Amino acid sequence: MAIQNVLIVDDSKTELMFLTDVLHKHGMSVRTAENSEETMQRLVDEKPDLILMDVVMPGQNGFQLTRSINRNPLYSDIPIIMCTSKNLETDRVWGMRQGAKDYITKPVSPAELMEKIRALG
Repeated sequence: MAIQNVLIVDDSKTELMFLTDVLHKHGMSVRTAENSEETMQRLVDEKPDLILMDVVMPGQNGFQLTRSINRNPLYSDIPIIMCTSKNLETDRVWGMRQGAKDYITKPVSPAELMEKIRALG
């Protein structure tokens, strides 16, 4: 399955713009959400092929949101890549245990991000 539609979840407008630009340059369509409520609404509106998930956000954090999405049978098949400034090995392991398929740390390298997306597709 080629990944075409990506949902980016991040509370930083700068990160949303940067990641959107990277994905658009690779021909992908992008929608964004800044918190858990927006994320769940975007999932209802249109199911993406991939979610890029920040961890540090107000309200429900990315680990909790990843776990919620993975426990929902409607969305459990959507791969999630954690995309965060949390760079400790324990954070990476915890993210993967919540159901993330991969983990990338900020600042994001566009080449590394695209490599991880291609590996999923």
